[in-house]
Amino acid sequence: MRVMTTVSQLRRGLTAAEAASRLTRDGPNTLPSARRTPAVVLLLRQLAHFFALLLWGASVLALLAGMPQLAAAIVIVVLLNGAFAFAQEYRADQASQRLRELIPAGVVVRRDGRRVSIEAAGLVAGDVVLLEAGDRISADLELAQVHALGINESMLTGESRLAHPAAGERALAGTFVVEGEAEAVVIATGGRTRLAGIARLTQEASRPPSPLSVQLGKVVRIVAGIALAVGAAFFGLAQLLGMQPGASFLFALGVTVALVPEGLLPTVTLSLARAAQRMASRNALVRHLEAVETLGSATFICTDKTGTLTRNEMTVADLWAPASTPADVLRSAVLSSTGRMSGGKPVGDPMEVALHAEALRLDADLTGEITARFPFDPVRRRASVMADGRLHLKGAPDAVLPLCRAVPGVEEALARMSDRGLRVLAVARGDTAEERDLRFLGLVGLYDPPRDDVAEAIWKCRIAGIKLAMITGDHPRTARAIAAEVGLLGEQELIVTGADLPADDAALGELLDHDGVVVARVTPEDKLRIARALRARGHVVAMTGDGVNDGPALREADIGIAMGASGTDVAREAADLVLLDDHFATIVSAIELGRATYANVRRFLTYHLTDNVAELTPFAVWALSGGTIPLALSVLQVLALDIGTDLLPALALGAEPANPRTMHGPARTGNLIDRRVLVRVFGVLGPAQALAEMGAFAGVLLLGGWQIGTEPSPALLAAASGTAFAAVVLGQFANAFACRSESRWIGRIRWNTNRLLLGAIAVEAILLLLFLGLPAVADLLGGSFPPAAGWLLAALAIPVMIVADAAYKGWQARGRRASPDASRVMR
Repeated sequence: MRVMTTVSQLRRGLTAAEAASRLTRDGPNTLPSARRTPAVVLLLRQLAHFFALLLWGASVLALLAGMPQLAAAIVIVVLLNGAFAFAQEYRADQASQRLRELIPAGVVVRRDGRRVSIEAAGLVAGDVVLLEAGDRISADLELAQVHALGINESMLTGESRLAHPAAGERALAGTFVVEGEAEAVVIATGGRTRLAGIARLTQEASRPPSPLSVQLGKVVRIVAGIALAVGAAFFGLAQLLGMQPGASFLFALGVTVALVPEGLLPTVTLSLARAAQRMASRNALVRHLEAVETLGSATFICTDKTGTLTRNEMTVADLWAPASTPADVLRSAVLSSTGRMSGGKPVGDPMEVALHAEALRLDADLTGEITARFPFDPVRRRASVMADGRLHLKGAPDAVLPLCRAVPGVEEALARMSDRGLRVLAVARGDTAEERDLRFLGLVGLYDPPRDDVAEAIWKCRIAGIKLAMITGDHPRTARAIAAEVGLLGEQELIVTGADLPADDAALGELLDHDGVVVARVTPEDKLRIARALRARGHVVAMTGDGVNDGPALREADIGIAMGASGTDVAREAADLVLLDDHFATIVSAIELGRATYANVRRFLTYHLTDNVAELTPFAVWALSGGTIPLALSVLQVLALDIGTDLLPALALGAEPANPRTMHGPARTGNLIDRRVLVRVFGVLGPAQALAEMGAFAGVLLLGGWQIGTEPSPALLAAASGTAFAAVVLGQFANAFACRSESRWIGRIRWNTNRLLLGAIAVEAILLLLFLGLPAVADLLGGSFPPAAGWLLAALAIPVMIVADAAYKGWQARGRRASPDASRVMR
């Protein structure tokens, strides 16, 4: 919409009555609020997902079966896990809320012919707004009069270059004035602004489930299904063996509880939280816990250029002065500029600040009385001033060189700088105000230097099998130069602009699914489509961004990464991960931690499931023996193992340091429970622990005079049960160390590299003594303190586990040596 405004209308502005009427009609100039999920709903979600519902059901059944202790224990597990998950989800539910902070509190307008300051929320269409340097623009405007106006639009467009709109062009809400002055008329407020449109994109882009949540969902469903099916089968078997229905139900409930790893989700949540703390110590702040693992699964990183790969600082990189001195060239360039270094801080256009800084370094004479200024505009593409009676001019070479006398070698110098992708300025001087027959002074090439550690970080990504793409709003030549300098540009040297991207998402994904792609001049919609297209091709996409324009793409990507030092609140709130130092290298450190976390989840899954085999074995042996062999463990003992002795070592395994080869090769993003895990659990570690457990149990019974088919005395059964419990716990000691690696046996792993595990084992030993040594606790659980012979038999679980683990890994190593083409990296 174009607003026709006469000079008299500009000078008068709206009347107070007109403004009030329009405010009533259109509403306040505020961004539409996102519909937020109430905290109570977030909490209920954490207490009502599939796994939680399964445990709620188990607690109800335990209560009906007359076991309030078991019911209470299960409820505590559900509540604790729900509390951890809720705390993180509540913190995460802030995206898009800071957008309204981009609307300033006050704005200067002209009403009733007078200059007044009003709240930005009171702006209405038709208001005359008076802009000056430092103002943030509060609504979409049409510029009526401009005076050397420079606007920073990078938060909306991604373009690092300062915009110099002319009269009749638009200025958008959310941008801010860097230099000059202007009078403008409001054409859109609140929800009708471009900023509001981006806000809606951010709100509409749904956050995809993380790979970890998908995998854990599969694990939970599989384990729950198996637990319920086996429990039902054992209920039927108990009925066939002549047990009373109540006893059969209690028995089946025990089997189900034995198979369900109650401590799994708390372990996952706490280990992710620890990984998040470690990332924070490396300047990567995690806003969503699952983002820890998602980043480790990343297969494609779409990174911005300015501020991420570069320092976000323009620097004079080259200067060619064939018939003058560099200081003389910079003097004319600075005199025709307004950007300056002031008090050690940059003020104004970064390019002009760079010119000023270089002139100061060369001690150039910057004095001169400016009598006239001709600001840069898109048509002239140059800026000039009259100072001390002479014309000083700078601008695009193709706009300046035709005004100058012929200079030998200028085309070669220009080509040399252009090939490097530098932003080139031509500088000239004249003796009159007429811009013709000028004396050419020189060419200045500027660039935004890359960060020192970016090249190494990109190399690490390549070693890790992660594809990279530069997604930027800058000029293709500038983007290509930086990409080549830091080593990001691929062998194909594929460089495309947003305008050339295919309209079809499938074609877009096929075009960009290469390493080292550069996409320049992108819009917010382009970034959103790029993330969507790459995800459709099976990639786990990490997208970096720092501006308002990046919000939708950050939410659409599998993991959004925002800049913490230079980025906007909008980008930070829409992201999963915030780089506190803005360094691209920090992403690589976070990826390594994410991969280590994925490996650690597999470690404690193996640990948990191995113990589940040992917990299920007594029920299976009892059933298969037709009841002639007593139950070695009670249901409460099983629960004590799951959420008592089992939990701390599992958490310590979740803090296992990254293997030195973690970043070698593609990320392991397959099933958490694959063939290797199943073989280790059900073919090696689980049977070994079950054998030690049942051997110790039977040994105590036989030493006490028990014979198969007879009923042991309550005291003997309690002692044998306590021995079986001790054997499982002691087996957990060895199992925890065995699970630290999938390829190295315990003797090759340094014990002191995971001190948390040593502490967890010590606490587990104390809990074992408390569970068996305190009469009240032992009676509640159903066991008693083992005799000396029982302790010796239980202690055999440690060497049994170590030998079984070493034998399996030795067999694996021989298989790998026999298959040199094996591509899987063992960790």
